[in-house]
Amino acid sequence: MPRGARRPGRVSDAPAAREAMHYLSVVLGVSLVMATVFTAWTPASLRPGQLAEDLIALVQDGGRPAATPAPELGVGQGVRVGVVAGHSGINPITGVTDPGSQCPDGLNEVDINLAIARQVVDRLEAAGFEVDLLEEFDQRLVQYRAAALVSIHADTCAWINEFATGYKVSGALDTAIPDRTQRLVDCIADRYGRASGLAFQYGSITRDMTEYHTFTEIHSQTPAVIIETGYLNLDRQFLTQNPDKAAIGIVDGLLCYLYNEPAAAPIQGSP
Repeated sequence: MPRGARRPGRVSDAPAAREAMHYLSVVLGVSLVMATVFTAWTPASLRPGQLAEDLIALVQDGGRPAATPAPELGVGQGVRVGVVAGHSGINPITGVTDPGSQCPDGLNEVDINLAIARQVVDRLEAAGFEVDLLEEFDQRLVQYRAAALVSIHADTCAWINEFATGYKVSGALDTAIPDRTQRLVDCIADRYGRASGLAFQYGSITRDMTEYHTFTEIHSQTPAVIIETGYLNLDRQFLTQNPDKAAIGIVDGLLCYLYNEPAAAPIQGSP
């Protein structure tokens, strides 16, 4: 080709190349947003249609993801949460009520569990959630579906040692949704510790918790945890006089999970 001659199509190809690169970057951006959204998704973290709206806004805004507003409480979320009051109701095996752990002076675990569970339900309903207060062997638990479920219990009244104080939270070891279950555990363990001031007794979690019967009864896609809110012996004063603080800790933990908030590792007590 003679020196200084113009290559055919050189000028017209440049805008086309730039346009192709623009759409390629948009496609890559959409892919990244979708990967991020689906990785962080929890049952209440996206409202219906929000994902599609965000992706449309992404393309229209030149590849910049649209900000998602924080959810507002008290406006009717339409999100269902299950709250089990441990040992409440009739045990179908024995045909009688089961008070749970009992103290020599007549204090029963079931009374503590009910007092806390009722406040949890009231607070969640006031925030606009649909809440089911469930008994230990409630028939509604069979294939129960909800955004989250928590079963509330208290620990033994028997003297163990001076370290038998604090709370425990556990999900099922065998679960179809380990990531969501662990996040629910982390959120409730973190927020309950903050509200109660008690230490997290991770080292004393038992098989009765990790293999809790309700875990196998509910729907496999329902994240669920069991919490031992404290020991009826050394934590008796807190449990009997501050059920409101215990309830706040559980509610805050549920909201942490439902709104996809961060959760720090709780302070652990002595084993």
